[in-house]
Amino acid sequence: MPDSFVPLHGNRALVGRTEVVRLLGTEAERAAGGEFRLVELTGDPGAGKTRLLGETAAAALRHGLTVLRGRGTEYENDVPLSLAVDALDDQVESRAEQVRAALDQESARLLADVFPALSADRPGPDPGAAPSTGLNRYRVHRAVRLLLEALADPGGLAVLLDDVHWADEGSVELLSHLARHPPRGPLLLAVTYRTRQAGPRLTAALADAAPGLRTRIEVAPLTLREAGEFLGPSVGARRRRALYEASGGNPLYLEALARSAPAAAPAGHPAESAAPADGDDGLLPGPVREALAAELAALPEGARLAAQAAATLGDEFEPGMVAVAAPMTESEALAALDELAVRDVVRCAPAPGRFRFRHPVVRHLAYASSGAGWRVAAHARVAAALDERDAPTVTRARHIARSARFGDLLAVGVLVEAARATAYQSPATAAQWLRTALDLLPGTPGGTAAGPVPDRLALLVELTRLQGVGGRLVQGRDTALEVLRLLPPDAWAQRARAARFCAILERLLNRQAEGRALLRAELSRVPPEHAADAVPLHLQLIGDSLIRADFPAAARQLDRLTAVLKQTGDRAEGAGAAPEDPDDWVPLVTLRLGQAYGAGDLDTARGLAGRAERLTEEATDAELAPWLESLSFLCWIDAMMGRLPQAARMVERSLAIANATGQSYLSPWILAAQAFTYGRTGRIAEAVDRAEDALDAARLLGSDECVALALAVKSLMVRWTGEHADALALADEAIRHAGGRREWWARLGVVGRGLALVGLDDVDAGGAEVLAACDAFVSPLLERSCLLVCCEAMADAEAERGRPSAAAGWADRAEAVPGGGAGSGHAALARAHADQEGDPAAAAHGAVRAAELFEGTGERLSAARAWLRAGTAHGRCGQKAVARTELARAAEVFGACGAPGLHARTVREQRRLGVRTRRAAAQPDGRLSRREAEVAELVRQGFSNQRIAERLFLSPRTVETHVAHVFAKLGVSSRAAVAGKLAGVRGPEA
Repeated sequence: MPDSFVPLHGNRALVGRTEVVRLLGTEAERAAGGEFRLVELTGDPGAGKTRLLGETAAAALRHGLTVLRGRGTEYENDVPLSLAVDALDDQVESRAEQVRAALDQESARLLADVFPALSADRPGPDPGAAPSTGLNRYRVHRAVRLLLEALADPGGLAVLLDDVHWADEGSVELLSHLARHPPRGPLLLAVTYRTRQAGPRLTAALADAAPGLRTRIEVAPLTLREAGEFLGPSVGARRRRALYEASGGNPLYLEALARSAPAAAPAGHPAESAAPADGDDGLLPGPVREALAAELAALPEGARLAAQAAATLGDEFEPGMVAVAAPMTESEALAALDELAVRDVVRCAPAPGRFRFRHPVVRHLAYASSGAGWRVAAHARVAAALDERDAPTVTRARHIARSARFGDLLAVGVLVEAARATAYQSPATAAQWLRTALDLLPGTPGGTAAGPVPDRLALLVELTRLQGVGGRLVQGRDTALEVLRLLPPDAWAQRARAARFCAILERLLNRQAEGRALLRAELSRVPPEHAADAVPLHLQLIGDSLIRADFPAAARQLDRLTAVLKQTGDRAEGAGAAPEDPDDWVPLVTLRLGQAYGAGDLDTARGLAGRAERLTEEATDAELAPWLESLSFLCWIDAMMGRLPQAARMVERSLAIANATGQSYLSPWILAAQAFTYGRTGRIAEAVDRAEDALDAARLLGSDECVALALAVKSLMVRWTGEHADALALADEAIRHAGGRREWWARLGVVGRGLALVGLDDVDAGGAEVLAACDAFVSPLLERSCLLVCCEAMADAEAERGRPSAAAGWADRAEAVPGGGAGSGHAALARAHADQEGDPAAAAHGAVRAAELFEGTGERLSAARAWLRAGTAHGRCGQKAVARTELARAAEVFGACGAPGLHARTVREQRRLGVRTRRAAAQPDGRLSRREAEVAELVRQGFSNQRIAERLFLSPRTVETHVAHVFAKLGVSSRAAVAGKLAGVRGPEA
């Protein structure tokens, strides 16, 4: 809500915080100047964080920023993205027209499910949009970032979030996203939290911010002199020291002890004597806790009852609901609130007719002071009243969870409904609701007048998926094991599916051996007559062998599975829609393809790839959904084999199936395959985007394996943009997350590191890393297309520094890779690099051949690199006209693809041949790609991102990335400033 700067702690003068207030003012000034700033105020409860947040608001207002505030609360951290809604919704409502104009259709649809102010304008369902499920919640985070940018335009924005240690899971994930992807424009994000109550996810989320954007302020205790100033002259020196020693210099504790009798603050009872524990009272020194408890105990009976009732309701509360919770009449509740306000236990809230406790600590103690049984009854009364008012399910569920009786099926139904309502925005919160519902569920089947008992196993399966996509992999694995324990020993098909999912979670937890052991144990128990019910176990074991590059084991397992399918045909539940002929079953064909390709049997692989393409086109999504993990292999293998159009189609379809069927835990692998595919086709900006999508999804999933894969792929894509230092940092992080795993995807990080070092002109070190990634070409774990890319890149690097023999060595390695013969563009280009010095005519011929091969598979960037080499070689042969044509082709593609380093290298070669070129005049670093220049010009003309996307046939997300690059390269922070920077800019001469 907009902040008019009403101090939350009365009119007491701020003591001992002069330097902190000055620093906060500086941060507000920097934000007003166009920067994104993240400020953390952390300390013990009562240290003065909220008051300092008020000072931050005042400073922000002085610098012309719009100030919005949100607050986390102790007992209401179950509403997804509650901090963002609390802070932004009123402003969104008042500026709805501007917000709608700034958002693309997908962002508007996603935000309409979050912000009540936008829900009335919720657009109709978009047939082409991905369903809002699971790991796709990173799209909501991006939409919120766009919303913040819109609200910050033009005067700037300060978003102040208090008590973030109580934030819901969705809000913590949003903070992590904003820290890693800071909004553009003048924006100050300030948060307060208690140091000892901040969970690891919150601290990690804030630590994700770049050091230059983040300021952390530890709000320290007052000194003895400052405590005396705080207490005022009416407190004598002896009592002042006693209060100070008992409070540890904490302003809230000082105030609480000063309110009490002198005896409540004996000397020699320091704050440190109270050990930290869960809850506010465990964080308080003994004398302070006793003083606050005495303050509440001294209240008249009606006022004390009203305080306890109010504590059950929320951070803010209304008199009518206090009367319900107490219970008492509304007039009695109003009179009691008057008494509480006079005694400063509660204060008027900013919203008319509502109240709040003077401090969360007071609320916590009021809640704890009531009897446990009384609290259950109070929550039950509130839940019933909310039901009569037709309140939202989640609001009711909060009280039902604290009051429902075991076996109450109506309560179970509300909790399950609340879980499903929050499953997308915060699956971890949804999992808590579902776990509570299961705890209330009778253990025996049957029903009551309220209806049948829900299926416990079905809810447990739902729970394990929620825990998985919510980043609670250990809990999800444990729930999957619980499902296995509850299933009858002879429920072969159900047990196979449960064991398969459990093995997937074990793999994501870096416990592959445990997952394999579970699969084999389950497989060993299946009798021969039910062998086909165990098909999911076979499939998972085969997939595990392929990921580990153990192709002989995969071949043996494939033979066993084929035999099982031939014996049973389509009769078994576990095999799903398996046809009578296993050769026409998509999962089996796909895994055979992976095994043949990995083992180097490329002729067989090509035949299987064609069959897989035909079968998947003929199958419905419903038929493919049970075997989506196998299809994720197909996405990668098609891309690796150079079947790029097929890979692109398969990726899109697989993502749609994953999102529609709740299997988004596979999204990081599929998105990484999409990035890999886009990179090979020269769509560099989109490749980086998709790699970032994969990384965001992987972080939400909490899987080191998926994070490492996404980081490695992003590193390989970023190097084409010329940002080799960034590529190196990404590769190093990928290697850390891979943790020394001996699997092909783990080698990609080492490849990224090696090629980034080469880009930084450290060719020897880079070559050593690449050779290590390729296992010195002795039983390498890397698949063949990556091996060929490595060989060609290193041959190019060695040739460029005048070492033809070293380049020839890499060309020899390329030709020794299966498939690295005459039909390989990378092998042909590697040999052309090696021949550049000694036989430029052969180099030109080989490079032209490589370019034709690359163009045949749609690998634009590689084709352009081949034309670059061909142009250089033809130039050395004196064939300047041909060379100029080839270099012009290369330069055009590099510009369109967004590869500025390669473009600059091509321009240098053109100049050697007498081609006149001009540089753009007004770009600070002179590196706008051709596509970025197109986007920048349309921004200058006033087009929105959505209209630019339509005009250039791009996705809005890609346009957003291009605009971000334009802002960074032009050194501006607004669309209006782009026009000024572009004045007088001239492109390259035709």
